[in-house]
Amino acid sequence: MSRYERRLPHWNIVGQPLFVTFRLHGSLPHNRVFPPARLSSGEAFVAMDRLLDRGRSGPVFLRQREIAELVLQALHDGQDRLHRYDLHAYVIMPNHVHLLVTPYVEPSCLLRSLKGYTGHEANRILSRSNQPFWQDESYDHLVRDENEFRRVRRYIENNPVTAGLVGLPEDFPWSSARRAEARRQAESLTPP
Repeated sequence: MSRYERRLPHWNIVGQPLFVTFRLHGSLPHNRVFPPARLSSGEAFVAMDRLLDRGRSGPVFLRQREIAELVLQALHDGQDRLHRYDLHAYVIMPNHVHLLVTPYVEPSCLLRSLKGYTGHEANRILSRSNQPFWQDESYDHLVRDENEFRRVRRYIENNPVTAGLVGLPEDFPWSSARRAEARRQAESLTPP
Protein backbone atom coordinates (compact mmCIF):
# COMPACT_ATOMS: atom_id res chain seq x y z
CA MET A 1 0.00 0.00 0.00
CA SER A 2 1.42 3.36 -0.93
CA ARG A 3 0.19 6.77 0.09
CA TYR A 4 1.28 10.08 -1.37
CA GLU A 5 0.22 13.69 -1.00
CA ARG A 6 -0.09 16.65 -3.25
CA ARG A 7 -2.66 19.09 -1.93
CA LEU A 8 -4.80 16.11 -0.86
CA PRO A 9 -3.74 12.67 0.42
CA HIS A 10 -4.00 9.82 -2.12
CA TRP A 11 -3.88 6.05 -1.90
CA ASN A 12 -2.27 3.89 -4.56
CA ILE A 13 -3.85 0.60 -3.58
CA VAL A 14 -4.81 -2.14 -6.01
CA GLY A 15 -7.67 -4.53 -5.26
CA GLN A 16 -9.58 -2.47 -2.68
CA PRO A 17 -12.69 -0.40 -3.48
CA LEU A 18 -11.99 3.28 -3.96
CA PHE A 19 -14.36 6.26 -4.11
CA VAL A 20 -12.98 8.80 -6.59
CA THR A 21 -14.18 12.27 -7.55
CA PHE A 22 -12.67 14.46 -10.24
CA ARG A 23 -13.93 17.74 -11.58
CA LEU A 24 -13.60 20.14 -14.47
CA HIS A 25 -10.80 22.67 -14.32
CA GLY A 26 -12.11 25.92 -12.84
CA SER A 27 -15.38 24.38 -11.62
CA LEU A 28 -15.07 25.71 -8.07
CA PRO A 29 -14.94 29.42 -7.35
CA HIS A 30 -11.52 30.62 -6.19
CA ASN A 31 -13.06 32.53 -3.28
CA ARG A 32 -15.17 29.65 -1.94
CA VAL A 33 -15.83 29.76 1.77
CA PHE A 34 -16.52 26.77 3.98
CA PRO A 35 -18.32 27.04 7.33
CA PRO A 36 -15.99 28.44 10.00
CA ALA A 37 -15.92 25.36 12.25
CA ARG A 38 -13.13 22.87 11.65
CA LEU A 39 -14.42 20.27 9.17
CA SER A 40 -13.49 16.61 8.96
CA SER A 41 -12.23 15.51 5.54
CA GLY A 42 -15.63 13.92 4.86
CA GLU A 43 -17.49 17.09 5.80
CA ALA A 44 -15.14 19.19 3.66
CA PHE A 45 -15.77 16.81 0.73
CA VAL A 46 -19.56 17.12 1.10
CA ALA A 47 -19.29 20.93 1.30
CA MET A 48 -17.19 20.96 -1.89
CA ASP A 49 -19.57 18.55 -3.61
CA ARG A 50 -22.56 20.77 -2.79
CA LEU A 51 -20.73 23.72 -4.40
CA LEU A 52 -20.14 21.58 -7.49
CA ASP A 53 -23.78 20.44 -7.52
CA ARG A 54 -24.96 24.05 -7.61
CA GLY A 55 -22.65 24.70 -10.59
CA ARG A 56 -23.10 28.46 -10.38
CA SER A 57 -19.61 29.23 -11.65
CA GLY A 58 -17.16 27.62 -13.99
CA PRO A 59 -17.61 25.22 -16.86
CA VAL A 60 -20.37 22.60 -17.16
CA PHE A 61 -19.09 20.84 -20.28
CA LEU A 62 -20.35 17.46 -19.05
CA ARG A 63 -23.92 18.65 -19.72
CA GLN A 64 -23.17 18.26 -23.42
CA ARG A 65 -24.39 14.87 -24.57
CA GLU A 66 -21.37 14.15 -26.77
CA ILE A 67 -18.92 14.83 -23.95
CA ALA A 68 -20.93 12.91 -21.33
CA GLU A 69 -21.11 9.94 -23.72
CA LEU A 70 -17.36 10.16 -24.32
CA VAL A 71 -16.69 9.97 -20.57
CA LEU A 72 -19.26 7.19 -20.11
CA GLN A 73 -17.70 5.13 -22.91
CA ALA A 74 -14.21 5.65 -21.47
CA LEU A 75 -15.42 4.51 -18.03
CA HIS A 76 -16.85 1.31 -19.47
CA ASP A 77 -13.79 0.74 -21.68
CA GLY A 78 -11.58 0.98 -18.58
CA GLN A 79 -13.49 -1.96 -17.14
CA ASP A 80 -14.57 -4.01 -20.16
CA ARG A 81 -11.78 -3.56 -22.68
CA LEU A 82 -8.73 -2.47 -20.68
CA HIS A 83 -9.53 -4.43 -17.46
CA ARG A 84 -8.13 -1.66 -15.24
CA TYR A 85 -10.89 -1.85 -12.63
CA ASP A 86 -14.30 -3.13 -11.67
CA LEU A 87 -16.73 -0.26 -12.08
CA HIS A 88 -19.32 -0.55 -9.29
CA ALA A 89 -21.03 2.85 -9.51
CA TYR A 90 -20.63 6.15 -11.33
CA VAL A 91 -22.32 9.42 -12.10
CA ILE A 92 -21.29 12.05 -14.64
CA MET A 93 -22.56 15.35 -13.28
CA PRO A 94 -22.39 18.62 -15.28
CA ASN A 95 -19.00 19.56 -13.83
CA HIS A 96 -17.66 16.51 -11.98
CA VAL A 97 -17.58 12.71 -11.94
CA HIS A 98 -17.96 10.27 -9.04
CA LEU A 99 -16.71 6.69 -9.32
CA LEU A 100 -16.73 3.64 -7.09
CA VAL A 101 -14.12 1.26 -8.49
CA THR A 102 -11.91 -1.61 -7.44
CA PRO A 103 -8.67 -0.86 -9.32
CA TYR A 104 -6.42 -3.56 -10.84
CA VAL A 105 -3.73 -0.96 -11.62
CA GLU A 106 -2.49 1.88 -9.45
CA PRO A 107 -5.26 4.48 -9.20
CA SER A 108 -2.86 7.29 -10.14
CA CYS A 109 -2.12 5.47 -13.41
CA LEU A 110 -5.75 4.75 -14.28
CA LEU A 111 -6.85 8.32 -13.48
CA ARG A 112 -4.00 9.85 -15.46
CA SER A 113 -4.98 7.71 -18.45
CA LEU A 114 -8.75 8.24 -18.09
CA LYS A 115 -8.53 11.99 -17.52
CA GLY A 116 -5.83 12.44 -20.16
CA TYR A 117 -7.80 10.66 -22.88
CA THR A 118 -11.20 12.17 -22.07
CA GLY A 119 -9.74 15.65 -21.56
CA HIS A 120 -7.96 15.54 -24.91
CA GLU A 121 -11.03 14.28 -26.76
CA ALA A 122 -13.41 16.69 -25.00
CA ASN A 123 -11.17 19.62 -25.90
CA ARG A 124 -11.17 18.40 -29.51
CA ILE A 125 -15.00 18.32 -29.48
CA LEU A 126 -15.06 21.82 -27.96
CA SER A 127 -12.46 23.11 -30.46
CA ARG A 128 -10.18 24.13 -27.58
CA SER A 129 -6.43 23.70 -27.55
CA ASN A 130 -3.78 24.04 -24.86
CA GLN A 131 -6.39 24.43 -22.13
CA PRO A 132 -6.81 22.12 -19.14
CA PHE A 133 -10.08 20.21 -19.15
CA TRP A 134 -9.92 18.39 -15.80
CA GLN A 135 -8.62 19.76 -12.52
CA ASP A 136 -5.27 18.02 -12.16
CA GLU A 137 -5.91 16.58 -8.69
CA SER A 138 -8.72 14.19 -7.76
CA TYR A 139 -10.31 13.25 -4.46
CA ASP A 140 -10.07 9.61 -3.44
CA HIS A 141 -11.20 7.67 -0.40
CA LEU A 142 -10.57 4.02 0.47
CA VAL A 143 -13.79 2.13 1.11
CA ARG A 144 -13.21 0.09 4.23
CA ASP A 145 -16.20 -2.29 4.49
CA GLU A 146 -19.50 -3.41 2.95
CA ASN A 147 -21.60 -0.83 4.81
CA GLU A 148 -19.40 2.00 3.58
CA PHE A 149 -19.47 0.49 0.06
CA ARG A 150 -23.29 0.57 0.04
CA ARG A 151 -23.33 4.10 1.50
CA VAL A 152 -20.88 5.39 -1.15
CA ARG A 153 -22.85 3.71 -3.95
CA ARG A 154 -26.08 5.36 -2.72
CA TYR A 155 -24.29 8.71 -2.42
CA ILE A 156 -23.01 8.46 -6.00
CA GLU A 157 -26.26 7.32 -7.57
CA ASN A 158 -28.35 9.83 -5.59
CA ASN A 159 -26.11 12.79 -6.46
CA PRO A 160 -28.35 13.95 -9.37
CA VAL A 161 -31.39 13.85 -7.05
CA THR A 162 -29.55 15.76 -4.31
CA ALA A 163 -28.48 18.34 -6.91
CA GLY A 164 -32.10 18.77 -8.06
CA LEU A 165 -31.46 17.47 -11.60
CA VAL A 166 -33.96 14.57 -11.45
CA GLY A 167 -36.55 13.11 -9.09
CA LEU A 168 -35.27 9.52 -9.13
CA PRO A 169 -31.67 8.26 -9.50
CA GLU A 170 -32.56 6.02 -12.45
CA ASP A 171 -33.94 9.01 -14.37
CA PHE A 172 -30.46 10.50 -14.78
CA PRO A 173 -28.94 9.29 -18.08
CA TRP A 174 -25.27 9.44 -16.98
CA SER A 175 -25.44 7.20 -13.92
CA SER A 176 -24.99 3.57 -13.02
CA ALA A 177 -28.41 3.81 -11.31
CA ARG A 178 -30.08 3.81 -14.72
CA ARG A 179 -28.24 0.66 -15.84
CA ALA A 180 -28.83 -1.05 -12.49
CA GLU A 181 -32.57 -0.36 -12.71
CA ALA A 182 -32.71 -1.68 -16.30
CA ARG A 183 -30.84 -4.82 -15.20
CA ARG A 184 -33.25 -5.34 -12.25
CA GLN A 185 -36.26 -4.99 -14.56
CA ALA A 186 -34.78 -7.44 -17.08
CA GLU A 187 -34.08 -9.96 -14.32
CA SER A 188 -37.63 -9.65 -12.98
CA LEU A 189 -38.97 -10.51 -16.46
CA THR A 190 -36.73 -13.57 -16.85
CA PRO A 191 -38.39 -16.80 -15.71
CA PRO A 192 -36.48 -18.71 -12.99
